[in-house]
Amino acid sequence: MLNVLISVDVEVWCNGWQDIDQKFPKAFSTYIYGPTRKGDCGLPLKLKILQEHGIKATFFVEPLFATRFGLAPLQEIVGLIKEYDQDIQLHLHTEWVDEATVPILNNCKIKRQHIKQYSFEEQCILIKTGVELLQQSGCSDIKAFRAGSFGANMDTLEALKRNNILIDSSYNYTFSDVNCDIEYHEPLYQPALIKGVYEYPLSFFYENSHRTRHAQLGACSSRELIQGLVQAEENGWSSFVMLSHNFELLNDSKSEPDNIVINRFRRVCEFLEQHRDTFISCAFGDITPSGLLQNVQNSLTQPPPLKSKWLDSRMRVMEQILRRLH
Repeated sequence: MLNVLISVDVEVWCNGWQDIDQKFPKAFSTYIYGPTRKGDCGLPLKLKILQEHGIKATFFVEPLFATRFGLAPLQEIVGLIKEYDQDIQLHLHTEWVDEATVPILNNCKIKRQHIKQYSFEEQCILIKTGVELLQQSGCSDIKAFRAGSFGANMDTLEALKRNNILIDSSYNYTFSDVNCDIEYHEPLYQPALIKGVYEYPLSFFYENSHRTRHAQLGACSSRELIQGLVQAEENGWSSFVMLSHNFELLNDSKSEPDNIVINRFRRVCEFLEQHRDTFISCAFGDITPSGLLQNVQNSLTQPPPLKSKWLDSRMRVMEQILRRLH
């Protein structure tokens, strides 16, 4: 059986860094609730679809924006997710560090996109700050982390361990030449113990012999995602990690539903609901110490990678063209 971990990165952006205090209320509404003429298509719709099909997911919530705008908006996000009994874990976008009303770090006035751009000690402080913000907002047990834009390095893993967070999901092989500096001796498909932290890589597949695409809702067709799940189970994978965002069911302008992506999400959830005997829907917060050890032991020898079928990739290209037209 294959453990399927649907992950949702929850973020708020003001679409620029000028006049953010004036922009934030509308940005919060847009990115979290996603109001449209057809109803809310942000976080509430994603939570409702998961609930309809009995699917568990992990919501990696970014809390550093609260150092600028206070705890109330963060508490609202946490409350909304907990209302649907879904898992909450830590996500950090360090672009917010220099925007804090009370400095988090000494001499930090330069905007840095990735946590890897900070020293080990600074990363320890940032992770601790994120944990405390989530705890103050109603989250009692933070055990997993994902770096914003996957911009982590080996120091990040050490900093997580110091903060008693022993699960990371920042490794994205597709981003390994750009943002992700977590080192492994080969492309990582399955959980591995690195620097004392259990690394759960974002799943990806090869479109051809070299080009890769990670398993993200907005970047893959439902056929690719479902065939990826089937292939992972057939190849003996222990875990499949899928990525999404709180705003990914909206169009690019965040003003209307993206019906193609909404239907993708529904089809994946329906598939998991119909095949519970083969695919276990679980959350990072549900993973026990024995489960961590078992997953790593099962992955000591990397299983075969995933490969996208030509027809599935062509379907995705057609879907993406239709999305742009609408």
